[in-house]
Amino acid sequence: MRLYGGQTMYQPLRRVVVRRPDAGFGAADPARWHYGRRPDLAVAVSEHDGFVATLKAAGAEVIYHSAPLDDRADAIYVHDPVLISDRGAILLRMGKPLRRGEEAALGATLEANGVLTLAALTGDALAESGDILWLDPETLAVGLGFRTNTEAVRQLRAALGPSVQVLTFDLPYHTGPAACLHLMSFVSLLDERLAVGFPPLMPTPFYQELTRRGYTIVEVPGAEYDSMGCNVLALGRRDCLMLDVNPVTKSRLEGAGCRVRTYRGAEISLNCEGGPTCLTRPVLRG
Repeated sequence: MRLYGGQTMYQPLRRVVVRRPDAGFGAADPARWHYGRRPDLAVAVSEHDGFVATLKAAGAEVIYHSAPLDDRADAIYVHDPVLISDRGAILLRMGKPLRRGEEAALGATLEANGVLTLAALTGDALAESGDILWLDPETLAVGLGFRTNTEAVRQLRAALGPSVQVLTFDLPYHTGPAACLHLMSFVSLLDERLAVGFPPLMPTPFYQELTRRGYTIVEVPGAEYDSMGCNVLALGRRDCLMLDVNPVTKSRLEGAGCRVRTYRGAEISLNCEGGPTCLTRPVLRG
């Protein structure tokens, strides 16, 4: 039985890691962590439990990452510290200094659940998985910006080997280094040729690559970009999970043949800039 792998963003989600909001999240200084306000921990836990219930209802095995991580409010966003490949986990090196140290802790949780560690980024490399997505099992797209740099790309290529082509795309400045603009901030892949996204922020070569591959892009209206209309988690092909505050995007996805599930995320998502993809570290798809 496979325990990890699936170099894809949209095949059925079989195993996934999450982290329940803890006291460190509830005590977060909004200015320091770039949150809208101090989180309400009780509400956050309730929202997270509901979110996890939806993952389980979709058939995913849920693994809790509960390692002690003092003063790491963003640790609930387990997507970013690690990249999963068919050959194992690659521990990244977070571009946000406040998050450094999460990588090894999440790697230990993965190893305890049967996921081998393939490599770890070192030196000057910076990368977060929000900037990385599988276009297909042989092609990895990487956004270069404030959180991910070219040295990380060099090390990722070395770790993944010649069987994987790594394409890079320069991200826009947008609102600057203090905010978090990832490649996945403006696109999510939901099927082999279906994406949801906000083209005005897409690097032109990235948009052209999706077009060349025959993708239909369900466009998120500008009014729903800031409420993370682009941040949509594929539970399977055209089966997805998104925040419950973006009705136009939801309707457009349903019009494209998607089953759309929603969750409440005022505390765990909207207040802290982390949507459903951020809250999950898929371990096995397929």
